[in-house]
Amino acid sequence: MRTPLSITGCGAVSPAGWGVAAMMRLLEAGEKPVPSFLERAVGDEIIRTPVLRVPAEGATTPKFARLRRTSPISKFAAAAAMEALGENRLAEVAAGNLRVGVICTLTNGCVNYSNRFFAEALADPSLASPILFPETVFNAPSSHLSALIGSVSPNDTLISDSTGFLSGIDLAVEWIVRGDVDGCLVVASEEIDWLSSEGLLHYSRNYLPAEGGAAVYLEASCGPVELLRLPDPVSLAGAGREQAACEIRRRLGADDDGKTLLVDGRAGIPRYDRPDAVAWEDWQGPRWSPRMLLGEGMGISAALQTVAAVSALESGLFQNAIVAATGANQQSAGMLLGKNP
Repeated sequence: MRTPLSITGCGAVSPAGWGVAAMMRLLEAGEKPVPSFLERAVGDEIIRTPVLRVPAEGATTPKFARLRRTSPISKFAAAAAMEALGENRLAEVAAGNLRVGVICTLTNGCVNYSNRFFAEALADPSLASPILFPETVFNAPSSHLSALIGSVSPNDTLISDSTGFLSGIDLAVEWIVRGDVDGCLVVASEEIDWLSSEGLLHYSRNYLPAEGGAAVYLEASCGPVELLRLPDPVSLAGAGREQAACEIRRRLGADDDGKTLLVDGRAGIPRYDRPDAVAWEDWQGPRWSPRMLLGEGMGISAALQTVAAVSALESGLFQNAIVAATGANQQSAGMLLGKNP
């Protein structure tokens, strides 16, 4: 990349708690959060689905009028974005001195309010609340973020599998290099409901559905964590999942030198982990798999991997870090980050 690009801010909301520090404490300890249960009555039967929820205590959702009636997905996105942006940049945006773009990436999207709205519509369309409808659309969290920070710069939402966050970073690079923005927030957020949680378990009973959000702030600078390589994703349509994952590893060209951390997308389910397992089978260096602890967060999984990789570099433990992931149905993607001296 000709223009130096760096990630200079991170934020996270996860089943470990609110903030990057809570997530990193859990990853470093190797502890799994305690699941709770979603319950749904079907006739005389109660269906109980284990899930990993974001704890209520310690919430850092910013006070903002538009967030009072939003569902968790927008609150997670707002908290992660504010942590990544920081107070100084927020003041610069408000003063009109900093143009910050916003890109949200989603897989599951705004399921809570969609569920409520369509349930009302099915029960009696004349009484379905129009107040709910704006919160059912995929762009709702992204819209709230731009309003929250007072940004009039470009805003977009990408819908993809769990690798979509890396496509969001690619779009942010395009906006920054083209001069459309001074910096860009790339945010992923997901919430869970009974439908998506029960649906996920049809793929494997060992999946543990999770919710949360993650954000990074990317800008043109020689910051402490530089974006070194971001190859084009490999579509799963033209290649098998294993072949796509192997091609991403080739394009990343990272050295297995013991100083490079691999943060992969394995969830602990051999059937779905196989692409990453095959592609990185001979990797001898350090390796983290956040999804094994934080659960299956769909659209937020690669985002939490990215935040973990950036935090690991900032700690000084590694010289480089790889984020690698193969999505459920669209693409395999990866990114190489490096620590500046």
